[in-house]
Amino acid sequence: MIKKILIVDDSPISIKIMKSCIPKDQGYEFYDAADGQNGVEKFKEVKPDLTFMDLTMPVMDGFQALAEILKFDSKAMVIVCTADVQIKAIAKAHDLGAFSVVKKPPAKESIAAAIREVEQALSQRG
Repeated sequence: MIKKILIVDDSPISIKIMKSCIPKDQGYEFYDAADGQNGVEKFKEVKPDLTFMDLTMPVMDGFQALAEILKFDSKAMVIVCTADVQIKAIAKAHDLGAFSVVKKPPAKESIAAAIREVEQALSQRG
């Protein structure tokens, strides 16, 4: 069951767009961070059920943040949300342990589908 969602992105507009794509009727608690390092710190603090991670950010990029989060919690559910849809970047995100990759700008349908996939994976874990 997803209750807490962390959005890590250096663009306040991207964070706003992402929040607007997430279904409103689920009562999610939202947290956000403006770079990868803050994202890792926020993750450790709030232990979200799902994290949306941008790749291109200052201080610490999304790849580094993803690796740090999964080092801290190997079961973390991280969805990479990026405009960088090159096969190499997507493959690297998956290799590092991202649950899935959605492209920016996000669409309500793709975000809702990604959340459903995470819910299914979490329920199968038990």
